[in-house]
Formats: sequence, structure tokens, C-alpha cells
Amino acid sequence: MKCIIIDDEATARLITRQMCKQISGLEVIEEFDNAIQAIKYLNHHEVDLILLDMNMPAFSGIDFVQTLKHNTPIICITGDRDHAIDAFEYDNIVAYLLKPIDSEKFKKAVAKARNTKKPIADKITSPQAEPTPTKEKATDNFLYVNIDRRLIKIEMNSIYLIEAKGDYILIKTEEKNYTVHSTMKKVEDKLAPDTFLKVHRSYIINILKIVDIEDNSVLINRDVIPVSRSKKPILMERLNLL
Repeated sequence: MKCIIIDDEATARLITRQMCKQISGLEVIEEFDNAIQAIKYLNHHEVDLILLDMNMPAFSGIDFVQTLKHNTPIICITGDRDHAIDAFEYDNIVAYLLKPIDSEKFKKAVAKARNTKKPIADKITSPQAEPTPTKEKATDNFLYVNIDRRLIKIEMNSIYLIEAKGDYILIKTEEKNYTVHSTMKKVEDKLAPDTFLKVHRSYIINILKIVDIEDNSVLINRDVIPVSRSKKPILMERLNLL
């Protein structure tokens, strides 16, 4: 089982690596002192487990999880409980451990991560297994939303902004707005990653619809949307700049 460690503190990385050595079959293949480097690495390499520090400057653990394109199991490691509720909104986060890490809790978390991957492998390799239903994705450039017990078809290209509104999300299109009972995480999973970007915990934008960018905000249609400091570099990388 190959894993990577992401932690801005060298001592913390060393401690985590030592704990990994105590678990048979767990191999640390890379370490990173910031999440952006880890994202670049994961764009070209596959791993089985990510050991992630939640409290990092500029680009936090939550920012990393929101940016990650794969459902690789993640064990969160942190010095406080503040992000626990946010963290468990993500299906691939299997454990949330407080520093200093308890060795037994760490072993259980790694075992849980192994179990989350094993059923998938079993279904692929077993000839008797029924086909695994694929996760619903946005296909044919359309998205379907459930409003008042009706499924409404929305063209992906028409969406320019999605905003979190408590237990609801507001989908804004060029013709009409739709209020849907859902979460940002669920809708983000269904959007085309090359076109849409979560620039703030409350906003997902269609980068093709950007009219103007100034400081830490973007103009989409007539909406001025804040861009978090951690998301600004990612946004700039995605733009077709001269």
C-alpha cells in the first residue's frame, strides 16, 4: 500500500513516517511540505493513501481535499478539531486524527483505508460479481436537478455560477436560476473539472464565463465573486493567459 505524507512541519513528517514503518505493507513513497506540490505529483502518479495535515499555511488540508480529482483514501492529521465537521463531508476521508497521533488509532485508520479500497478490487476481479454501478456524472454536457419532484435538464455550458445557500445550492444560468436541495460537494463531483472551479467555499464558477479579474475577486456575468487566497494560484493556472 503506497502512501504520501503532506505536512508543512518536518518533525511531524518524520513522526508520521516512523509510524508508517510499524505497519506491514505500508510504504511511504513521497513527502511534501505543502499541498500544491502534492497535487502536482498526484496529477501524474497514483497512490493508495494520503496522510494529510489539515493546518498548513496558504493552502490548507480542506483546500487540498476540495481540489483533489481522485477518490484516494485520506487520513487527516491535525492539532485541533475545528475542521472535523467539514472534513467528513468528503467520502474519501476515512479518519480524522489529532496530534500527537495515537499509534493504535493510526493502525485502525490505515486498516479502514485498506478496507475502503478492497471491495472495489474484489468487484473488478471476481467473475461472479455484478457490475458496479458507476457514479452519476454530468454526461452529454447536461445536468439534471430535482425540483418539486421534477427532473429538470440544465445545459452545462449555460451555468456560470453555483452558490452555497445553507442546505441548498443556487445554480445560476444565463436564462434562469435554480434552487436545489444539495451540497457543494455533490454538485462539484458532477461538473466538468476543466470548465468549473471552486474558488471559494461558497462559490463554484464557470471559468469560461469570467468577464474580469481584479485582486481577489472575479466578475461572472454581473456577479462579483470572492476568490480565496489559496484558490487564486489554481485559477490563474487554468486561465489562457498571454
